[in-house]
Amino acid sequence: MRTYGQYCGIAKTLDTVGDRWTLLIVRELLALGPCRHTDLRNGLPGIASNLLVDRLRELEEAGLIHREAAPPPVATTLFSLTERGRELEPVLQELSRWGIPLLREPGGSDTFRTHWLDMPARALTDHRPDQPAIALQLHADGNEDLVIEVKDGSVHTHAGRVDHPTASLTGPPHLLAATLLGDLDLSAAVQQGLRLSGEREAVLRILPR
Repeated sequence: MRTYGQYCGIAKTLDTVGDRWTLLIVRELLALGPCRHTDLRNGLPGIASNLLVDRLRELEEAGLIHREAAPPPVATTLFSLTERGRELEPVLQELSRWGIPLLREPGGSDTFRTHWLDMPARALTDHRPDQPAIALQLHADGNEDLVIEVKDGSVHTHAGRVDHPTASLTGPPHLLAATLLGDLDLSAAVQQGLRLSGEREAVLRILPR
């Protein structure tokens, strides 16, 4: 393992998670939970299979992930974060927040997965915890869905769909991201092409103010 050779917390952290793809692997495991090798490949377009194997091994040696054999019908190896690995969540949240200005323009040829919005969604606040539970569905054109569930002041996310969402937002990634991150208000986003169905107030309940 390459090292900066510096007795500094930042340098030591970068020795461990500073290589290319490493924090993105952590992002996938935070967003999706336990993953197969193929799940990680799908969420990390562009990574070579052998490099993914190397990064997983390094993360396991650092005590940030562990692997286990899943029972049938999955019957394959699953990778998940250890407690130490999950401690990186606030680090990724701050990186996500720092990157808001970098998402103000459409991504062009950049690839996108809807569950990459999981990190900014986790940082949302329930402004009306006294109200009934709601479920919001996000759909980026040509991608899978992300569900944001809000109940009793807590916000939780998961990939997939719900049968009867309280509201749905559908549109290009840059409009979804800008709306969730508070860089664009809902009305402006709709005017620019974001499609809203269901209860508008349910969406406003969690958006940054």
